Amino acid sequence: MTSRERVLASLNHQQPDRVAVDLSGYRSSGISAVAYPRLRAALGLAPRSIDVYDPVQQLAICHDDVLDLLGIDTIELGRGFCHEDKWWADWTLPDGTPCRMPVWALPERAGEEWHLRAPSGRVMARMPAGSLHFDQVYWPFLDGEEDLSQIEPLYPEHMWTGVASPPGPSVSNSEELAAGARALRAGTDRAIIGLFGGNLLEMGQFYYRMDNFLVMLAGEPERAHRFLDALVEIHMRNLEKYLAAVGPFIDVIVFGDDLGAQNSPQISPRMYREFFKPRHAAMWARAKQLTNAKVMLHCCGAVRPLLPDLIDAGLDAINPVQISCRGMEAEGLKRDFGRDLTFWGGGCDTQSILPNATPAEVREHVLHQCEILAPEGGFIFQQVHNIMANVPAENILAMYAAVREYDAQRSN
Repeated sequence: MTSRERVLASLNHQQPDRVAVDLSGYRSSGISAVAYPRLRAALGLAPRSIDVYDPVQQLAICHDDVLDLLGIDTIELGRGFCHEDKWWADWTLPDGTPCRMPVWALPERAGEEWHLRAPSGRVMARMPAGSLHFDQVYWPFLDGEEDLSQIEPLYPEHMWTGVASPPGPSVSNSEELAAGARALRAGTDRAIIGLFGGNLLEMGQFYYRMDNFLVMLAGEPERAHRFLDALVEIHMRNLEKYLAAVGPFIDVIVFGDDLGAQNSPQISPRMYREFFKPRHAAMWARAKQLTNAKVMLHCCGAVRPLLPDLIDAGLDAINPVQISCRGMEAEGLKRDFGRDLTFWGGGCDTQSILPNATPAEVREHVLHQCEILAPEGGFIFQQVHNIMANVPAENILAMYAAVREYDAQRSN
């Protein structure tokens, strides 16, 4: 199988020739720019420029030589853009490693910390000394002064919608976006992942702050519905424009909404059904009308109680399958939902195993996860969320070697 065929077979719950593998196919399956040079060295590859495509999380673009050696089957649509040096500016990672940042999101020094500024000049994110990522510090509707007509105009003013990854402003119209997507499709047999977003719960948290929006859902439901109605109207308009440009060239479209915490969902199933399920269903149905791409939701945390409703709303795949959370054990997920949902992730725990275990322990853990999740398709191997800066390179290599070992065992 080609990489694309392998991923699509898995998404269609067919057994592929080997386990499909994702690394850096979207912004929660990547690798810290601090860890990336160590991985290249461990693979015996020469140093190359470290380009940080996600300034907030400081994730590195993985070069083709890394993807080839590790047998990676995916690629993010953004890799089709910003190849020219003019889109990059020199910066230095918190550990002192030189890198390049997108020119439109270059952090500025402010004493002992770093800031990201919105076009208005407002500081929208900060990274304190000792940190390896930026935190949102401005919420447009925090003080209760909300103008729903300003939701979209305020996108550039807060962190998660204001700090773009490639293509970012390198494209100015749908024709340029389509041209880059078409060229990437012609140049790779990897499955192409298009990042759309369409966040609902999280967008409320980005505008009002997490605590305030959760209180609004519980105490001011009509106000919350008004905000979400206005938001979905924007999302639907942007979804149609986005898929008109890239729909023929992508295999997966990624929506986002972190609905879970460590021990439970952030909201009850009843609240999900009232506020979010109908809106997810409408967006996902429209996506399926406009493209053949599968619909995936990035959704961290302990979301098992919400899975039946997510499936009913039309979801094809969920990531990153945070197996360290309550109720997210692979055995139960595969048994109860494996016929209806592809688990894009859950291959290796990144909270404790990947950073802290020995390579031998990583191997055993990954083999166990593959034995549970891989049979009959419906599984794309990915570590749970990004490979963080403190992960030893030998553990990363042990993780991917274990996947190949599982494939060899299955074929014998």
